[in-house]
Amino acid sequence: MKNYSGLAREWFANPRADMLSGIVVALALIPEAIGFSVIAGVDPKVGLYASVVIAIVIAFTGGRPAMISAATAATAVVMVDLVRDHGVQYLFAATILMGVLQIGAGLLKLGRLMRFVSRSVMTGFVNALAILIFMAQLPELTGVSTATYGLIALGLVIIYGFPRITRAVPAPLVAIVVVTIVSVVFKLDVRTVAQLGELPSALPSFGWPEVPLTFETLRIIFPFAATLAAVGLLESLLTAQIVDDMTDSTSNKSRECVGQGLANMASAVFGGMGGCAMIGQSVINVSSGARGRLSTLVAGAFLLVLLVLLQDLLAIVPVAALTAVMIMVSVNTFQWRSLLQLRSHPLPSSIVMLATVAVVVATKDLAIGVLVGVLLSGVFFAGKVSRLSHVASELSEDGRVRTYRVTGQVFFASAGAFTESIDVLEPVERIVIDVHAAHFWDISAVGALDRVVLKARGNGRVVEVIGLNEASATMVERFAAHDKEGVAASAAH
Repeated sequence: MKNYSGLAREWFANPRADMLSGIVVALALIPEAIGFSVIAGVDPKVGLYASVVIAIVIAFTGGRPAMISAATAATAVVMVDLVRDHGVQYLFAATILMGVLQIGAGLLKLGRLMRFVSRSVMTGFVNALAILIFMAQLPELTGVSTATYGLIALGLVIIYGFPRITRAVPAPLVAIVVVTIVSVVFKLDVRTVAQLGELPSALPSFGWPEVPLTFETLRIIFPFAATLAAVGLLESLLTAQIVDDMTDSTSNKSRECVGQGLANMASAVFGGMGGCAMIGQSVINVSSGARGRLSTLVAGAFLLVLLVLLQDLLAIVPVAALTAVMIMVSVNTFQWRSLLQLRSHPLPSSIVMLATVAVVVATKDLAIGVLVGVLLSGVFFAGKVSRLSHVASELSEDGRVRTYRVTGQVFFASAGAFTESIDVLEPVERIVIDVHAAHFWDISAVGALDRVVLKARGNGRVVEVIGLNEASATMVERFAAHDKEGVAASAAH
């Protein structure tokens, strides 16, 4: 009964808002899907079919209700060389393998790796994506007619003004309808959806990729599939975390990995490219009031209806209306508070955030930007922890024994300081290294202890290590090169 109530809540807790939000998202998916198809070097219908199939499948299989997945720029840029050199059928085969790898990642629960992405990296990711979304609208904002500017302005006024009247209907949907009516009534000469690319007029058909099932085919597609799987999961899991924060709820990251894999495999066999979660459309969906899986299903299903049954109506929608919606997404996505926090947050956190933004915007590759941010976070964290270790010493009254008391964490970043703090050349008979208040984390730490002990013994000093905790003693016993029995005995002491 509990599982049934949870399922009902995910699907039907907010049906009206979910359906209306899904309609808005379906319209917003069209220029994106066509644009990403152009990037990948395939026919527009490949991106549009992908958006339909992925959205519908992920509605059932995904781990984050109300998140939108479809064809994306992050995956499109990876496909270019494969499509150019081998053709679209190899793209379909690579997308199937991409899905298999993502399912494997989900079964291995690799979604847990998201815990290593810091808040600063998340903020940088979001800000960079907001900038990229706005930059993608620049072709519609430069060198266009006065009428286009007027329609975009009208759309933005409605988007931000209509909620003051009522929130019963999503403002972006109202903006699209009103801007389209104005454009048709006044016969304005502006770009429409029909001019973006040829729209498909039939349902996608099932079919396996027409490629030879050989090791050579696997050699060709595997590098692309692995990259697509990694990029797709990274963007999907980061977007899921953002939607979690926006809705004050949680998602199942491992299920999301499996869901993305199933959705991509389904996309490939119905003539679509690979995709992943879309933060822009997900923000539109959630901002319009969606909270359940129904919104994602409606987005995919209504997009299919638009393409097949309402193509003539869809064709007259001005691109300016969709541009206004995407500008709203860009503005709402950007974490404006983070600019003020640059002065109050620790400098390393600000550097990580800005570096993530800079790399993503410069490369237009979200995966590379996030990787740089995570690496910088790790470097700064290691540096911070290494400064928490300390070595103090005292000489016995008879001057024959020097005792070093080590506190804190000894690992690769602090091992050098630990070694330098112990004077193995001091003319004493015995050196005692007291590590009751310390912990040895890795082989670098054990190696540092080795160097100290062996060098001291080489200079005629007796060395005793006392106070190793159980975990540290295990590390030392396994990897140390000096007298293990002596250390073990000292640890027991």
